[in-house]
Amino acid sequence: MSNLIERLNPILLLLARFGSSSMMMVHGFHKWEKLVAGGEIKFFDFIGMGPTVTLVLTILAELVAPVLIIVGLWTRYASALIAFTMFIAAFVVHAGDPLEDREASLTYLILFLLLMVTGAGRFSIDARMATKKAD
Repeated sequence: MSNLIERLNPILLLLARFGSSSMMMVHGFHKWEKLVAGGEIKFFDFIGMGPTVTLVLTILAELVAPVLIIVGLWTRYASALIAFTMFIAAFVVHAGDPLEDREASLTYLILFLLLMVTGAGRFSIDARMATKKAD
């Protein structure tokens, strides 16, 4: 049984990377549309950086970082960026909201913390670069 789990582990990590990142990109794409639409940007102002800067950083976390995670490049760093963003969304932006309004942020937080700890797995650019370093 443990041999089966060991063989499935890289496939499951690939599935987790692809699935969670693809869904996260939907959120990022909507924010990208908001940014390029022009007009006044109404968005959370994180630590006084202004809504536009905060929106751009959120787009990096929700649209660019997931692409890196899908291909498995700098997965731990990209996952940390998304996990931080989801922490802020769940516990700062939506702090007073009911749990059902925060559950997506919390679920993403858990998924990307998992990827931050485990890394991308065998089927990734990260693994290929680590193999080349070892040679």
